[in-house]
Amino acid sequence: METLRSKGASLDWRVSILLFCVVAAVNGQIRYTIPEEMRKGLFVGDVAKDLGLDLKRLVSGRARLVIDEDNQYVALNQNKGHIVVNERIDREKLCAKKSPCSFSLEIVLEDPLELFSITIEIQDVNDHAPAFPKKEINLEISESTPTGTVFLLDSAADPDVGVNSLQSYSLKANDHFVLKQHTRGDGSKYAEMMLQSSLDREKQSEHTLILTAVDGGEPQRSGTVRIHVSVLDANDNAPVFTQSLYKVSVLENVSRGTVVARVSAVDLDQGYNGNVTYFFTHLEEHSSCPFEINSYTGEVKLTGDIDYEVSPSYEINLQAKDPWGVVGASKLIIELADVNDNSPVITMASYSGKISEDSAPGTVVALISVQDKDSGKNGQVHLNIDENLPFKIKSSLRNYYTLRSKYNITLTATDEGLPALSSSKTVFLDVTDINDNAPAFSQSVYSTQVMENNSPGVTLLQIYATDPDQGQNARISYFLIDSEFNGAPVSSYFSINTESGVIQSLRSLDYEQVKEYKIRVKAQDGGSPPLTSNTTVNVHVKDQNDNPPQVLYPVQTGGSLVAEMVPRSADVGYLVTKVVAVDVDSGQNAWLSYKLQKATDRALFEVGLQNGEIRTIRQVTDKDAVKQRLTVIVEDNGQPSRSATVIVNVAVADSFPEVLSEFTDFTQDKEYNDNLTFYLVLALAVVSFLFITCLVVIISVKIYRWRQSRVLYHSNLPVIPYYPPRYSDTLGTGTLQHVYNYEVCRTTDSRKSDMKYMKPMSQSLVSVDGAGTETLWGSAAYLDFNSNLN
Repeated sequence: METLRSKGASLDWRVSILLFCVVAAVNGQIRYTIPEEMRKGLFVGDVAKDLGLDLKRLVSGRARLVIDEDNQYVALNQNKGHIVVNERIDREKLCAKKSPCSFSLEIVLEDPLELFSITIEIQDVNDHAPAFPKKEINLEISESTPTGTVFLLDSAADPDVGVNSLQSYSLKANDHFVLKQHTRGDGSKYAEMMLQSSLDREKQSEHTLILTAVDGGEPQRSGTVRIHVSVLDANDNAPVFTQSLYKVSVLENVSRGTVVARVSAVDLDQGYNGNVTYFFTHLEEHSSCPFEINSYTGEVKLTGDIDYEVSPSYEINLQAKDPWGVVGASKLIIELADVNDNSPVITMASYSGKISEDSAPGTVVALISVQDKDSGKNGQVHLNIDENLPFKIKSSLRNYYTLRSKYNITLTATDEGLPALSSSKTVFLDVTDINDNAPAFSQSVYSTQVMENNSPGVTLLQIYATDPDQGQNARISYFLIDSEFNGAPVSSYFSINTESGVIQSLRSLDYEQVKEYKIRVKAQDGGSPPLTSNTTVNVHVKDQNDNPPQVLYPVQTGGSLVAEMVPRSADVGYLVTKVVAVDVDSGQNAWLSYKLQKATDRALFEVGLQNGEIRTIRQVTDKDAVKQRLTVIVEDNGQPSRSATVIVNVAVADSFPEVLSEFTDFTQDKEYNDNLTFYLVLALAVVSFLFITCLVVIISVKIYRWRQSRVLYHSNLPVIPYYPPRYSDTLGTGTLQHVYNYEVCRTTDSRKSDMKYMKPMSQSLVSVDGAGTETLWGSAAYLDFNSNLN
């Protein structure tokens, strides 16, 4: 047994035991260098060539990779002897700021045992731009702040390393501030803004600046932050921390709420201007800082979880601010002390669990790794076994040990912490299995259904096969057997997860193109040689109502007008035409129904709900318009339903010339008729208004005259005869000596009008007696008299 020494405080300790049938230790070591973010499957290195191994040796020796990391970044292709990328490698996630960044692994061969060490270095690529923790930096600066005052700015973070990391800052040109750049002892860069010329709040109370951080990658990346400066009235003393750097040590298992540090700052101003409040600065938004500071007392408390293995120290920027925004800065470093809170973990790095019963003493049967995440003595691990058992531990490559025996083994790993922690693991051996059973599917034929227009990537079903063998011989992988659909390979339609057997659709399926897919699937075990079995998967595509009905007749044309003729002698039930439509969907999605949506005369036509036949529902009369326009809607029975409309023009006429004259330039005629109807309605409204107005005026005049006549008839005053000009007197000496009657006959044709002159009537006299009673002689004179009165 050997005690391994840690290379660093945070490095895990490992003790391993290697058990194989034949021992042949080889001290080969290879180093590969690859960039981060490589795609899965890309080539890393040819280990067979670099190690001088034959490909047959890799297969017969069941070559495999032993990786301590949780993520299997690379994989071994035994058939080609290549190491390829197995999953995306993020250098920043793997090593953070550590440079160079690498991880190690081993290739283990059996029969006889061969162990080779490989180191893979990950090169950084410029895949991150510098980023500031906040979108805007707000500074409050007194106008009395002297020139030369320096203000610490938030630093940008760039997880890349080397030239790809943050290189410099720049500040947009302005009249008051200049930028100063500094480099810390760890190589990180930060910026300070120095007041170059005095501020005057009365001239300008606010300033807006742009701070830019750039890296040195190719192409170069940058990030910016807006600095908003508010100028305050004079406050001539800034708070000053009692220490420029506070440093404390805290156990990683300290409870929440514990005060881990207390900071203090002094402001020489008096009264209100001397009040100081404390803040953490340069914290990212939504950051998970496990500490908080009391703004008034300066006490720093633990509020979250801390773990030495996750982060051994915390560096926090402090700021003390008076009521006027004048600030002082300091720094708090909290170092975590490791506590022995992790037990050793025993991992079977390479262990088949089987051994031949006639194995000779000294046979290596397993490779076991022991890890402890603690550091220092807390991470130093000792591996113990029962001394009464005939076991022997032999040191191997990179902290591995080989244990030779042919018995079951119980291992105990103990660290050197106080108190010491330990863990145990028992190794059981079994008879070596051979690959003599092929995988067997649970069903000979699988069936599943999927709705058409599915989203690509949808899971169809999971198939499952079993193998009574053990270990690698029972490890089953699933593959699609090559076939074609519509000239395209099956792999372009479907994919199968080689481990789980989950079959997914890679594209949106169309029921109208293919209604059923027959897929052949192969299950293959991991034996040598591998055994296989096949099954059939039937994928039935279910129809979805994704196609509207298509009208085949009547054909809708844009340039010409087609009309169906109906004779005026047509009786009830006369078949005018039939709307023919189809739906490429199936089932109830293709069941069509026909409805009459609009019609010139709804009382004249009807549409058959199922057959689309348009028939008359009453006798055609001469009063029916020649042009009849029907709008028929065709709906399917899907959920939701889809529809299409068709316009059927029907001509009610007995002769073709009549139809032709009515339907000529139908589109323009329709527009003309619409305009004509509008103007006719407008004219009718105007005429109606004028008629009613005239009628009201006439009635008003009649009533007025009637009231005047009543006043004259009922008055007691004597009536003095009035003779208007050109009135006929009793002696016949006036300008109109005789009264004539005229009989006039008028027709609508002026050429046929007639006028007759009647004989003059005898002269009439009108007199008024003393009592005011008038005496009338002759009807003509009476009419003339009344006319003058009115």
